[in-house]
Amino acid sequence: MSEIASKGQLWGAYFRWAVVTVPLILLLGFASARLFPGGSENAWYMALAKPSVTPPGWVFGAVWTVLYILMGLALAMILNARGSRWRGPAILLFGLQFIANLAWTPVFFGYHAVIAALILIVVVFVLALLTTLWFGRIRSVAAWLMVPYLAWIVFAGILLYQVHAMNPDAATLVPHAASTQIAL
Repeated sequence: MSEIASKGQLWGAYFRWAVVTVPLILLLGFASARLFPGGSENAWYMALAKPSVTPPGWVFGAVWTVLYILMGLALAMILNARGSRWRGPAILLFGLQFIANLAWTPVFFGYHAVIAALILIVVVFVLALLTTLWFGRIRSVAAWLMVPYLAWIVFAGILLYQVHAMNPDAATLVPHAASTQIAL
């Protein structure tokens, strides 16, 4: 039987993927943030001099929630595109960029490695850009869903560069989260 799926069946398949990908991406993103808290929950971050364009702390949580939802929806579109020869490489690129994204939080907030975080954010951007381009070969909507993420990475990279410039001794401000030092 070689029938073409109806629009309803296609939407149903996409919805089933989205029900898995969106919560999974949110869960992993928020787990990374809970393991190495940022913002007002991080004494080291609070001690840093920050650029005047740094948004209030609540903005980061709100923005990442929206970005993770958009990323999950984009990934669901690609996972649902079973007939595409570009699907495998696109999924691999998505996974690599997402792992790099998740690694950024412990590098910056946990280990206070600002230079390494700068390098990593460039890696995240390059991988996310490649992911977006591959997604575009499969589903243009999936690529467009990644654009806000790319824009946020650029903004975050600029903020991070300014934080580095304003805090050349950032790593020495307070012991990092992985430190075994105990204050007496």
